[in-house]
Amino acid sequence: MNGYLWLTGAILAEVLGTTMLKASENFSRPLPSLVTVLSYGVAFWCLSHTLKSVPVGVAYAIWSGVGIVLITAIAWVWFKQALDVPAMAGIGLILAGVLVINLFSKSQA
Repeated sequence: MNGYLWLTGAILAEVLGTTMLKASENFSRPLPSLVTVLSYGVAFWCLSHTLKSVPVGVAYAIWSGVGIVLITAIAWVWFKQALDVPAMAGIGLILAGVLVINLFSKSQA
């Protein structure tokens, strides 16, 4: 399987895990707590497969950057967490960094 497909799986699993971490309310709710633990396990498993073909620095930059953007969007929509202009600008810069890596970097596999 392509490293970037594994990376996509890692990102989606991590985003699910982080979302459920908030929903678990300090691990006091069993189902969201279980989903959190399982999701993080799947995320790291997928990330380990990613690293067979994608450099670790590139993979981690994409994983964390896209994860931050997605979690922020989920927090805004689902948890009604407001974003001010500096936060939105920061998220835009993170997204720009991920795009630069993917579109222009020769460090990719």
